[in-house]
Amino acid sequence: MYDLIIIGSGPAGLTAGIYASRARLNTLVLEQNFVSGGQIIDTYEIDNYPGLPGISGMDLADRMSQHAEKLGVAIENVIVTSLDLTGPVKKVITDDNVYEAKAVIIASGATHSHLGAPGEEEFAGHGVSYCATCDGGFYRKKDTLVVGGGDVAVEDAIYLARLCNKVYVVHRRDELRAAKVLQENLLSLPNVEMVWNSVVRTINGTQKVESVTVTNVKDGSERTIPVQGAFIAVGISPRSEFAKNHIEMDEKGYIIADETGKTNIPGVFAAGDVRGKQLRQVVTAVADGANAVTSVEKYLLTLK
Repeated sequence: MYDLIIIGSGPAGLTAGIYASRARLNTLVLEQNFVSGGQIIDTYEIDNYPGLPGISGMDLADRMSQHAEKLGVAIENVIVTSLDLTGPVKKVITDDNVYEAKAVIIASGATHSHLGAPGEEEFAGHGVSYCATCDGGFYRKKDTLVVGGGDVAVEDAIYLARLCNKVYVVHRRDELRAAKVLQENLLSLPNVEMVWNSVVRTINGTQKVESVTVTNVKDGSERTIPVQGAFIAVGISPRSEFAKNHIEMDEKGYIIADETGKTNIPGVFAAGDVRGKQLRQVVTAVADGANAVTSVEKYLLTLK
C-alpha cells in the first residue's frame, strides 16, 4: 500500500515525485516509456524555461530525472490499462499487476494528434513523422513539409530548415498561432515557403513519401508538393484512455481539474498536459506537479 501513485514521469510527474519524496510520502511512479521526460525529450531546444535558456528537451528531462533519482523516487516501467477508484483504496491496474495507494496523481501527459489524411498511417515511419528532432536527420539536404501553425510546428520547421534543402509549412489559416518571436525567426529563413489557407488532402508515394497534395480552403484549388518527408504538428491529445468512465473529462478527453489538481473523485488528482487548462508548457507542468502533491498531503490528513 503506497501513500501515492503517480502515473507518468514527464515534467509534471517527476516534479510530483520530487515533492512527494521531500514530503516523505511512500510514493511510486509508473511510466510506460523506458525514458522519463514525456514530450520534452522530442524537443530540440527549450528557450522559455526560466534559468535554462536554450537547453535541449533531452537534457532538461535528464536533469529532472537525476533530481528525482537523487531523492530516491521509485519508477517502474509499466502500462496502466485501467483504474478502480470506487473505494478509499485506489487501484491502478496494469497488464500484470494491481497497485494500491491512498491517493493517485494522473500525470500521463499527451501524445501527438493525427491528421486522418489518406496515406498518413500507411507512411508512418516511411516519410511521415511526428517528431522533427527525432527524425529530421534522415532528411538532410532533402525537401520536407510541416503541417501546423502553433509553436511546435514552427519550432519543427525552424529546426528542419537548418538541415533540409527546402521546408514547406502548410497552415489552414493565413496567419500563424505561434509565439511572435518564433514567427519572426521562421519567416526570415530563405529556404522556408509558407503554404497558407491550406489543408493536407493526401500523402502520396509508393514505398515511402514522395509528395503531399494540399487543398486551398478558400478557392478549392489543389497543389501537389514533391517532398520526401512530412512532419505533422497539429496539436496533442491527452493520454487519458485508461481513466475514461472513472474521472470527469471534457469533450477532448482532458481531465477536469483546477490548479490544485483536484478531480471529481476524492484522492485523485491531475497534473500536466492531461489536465484541461489554458497553457501547456514545461513551466505549467512542473507547477501542476507541485500543486498536486500539496493537495495530496492535505487529503491524506483527512484520512487520519
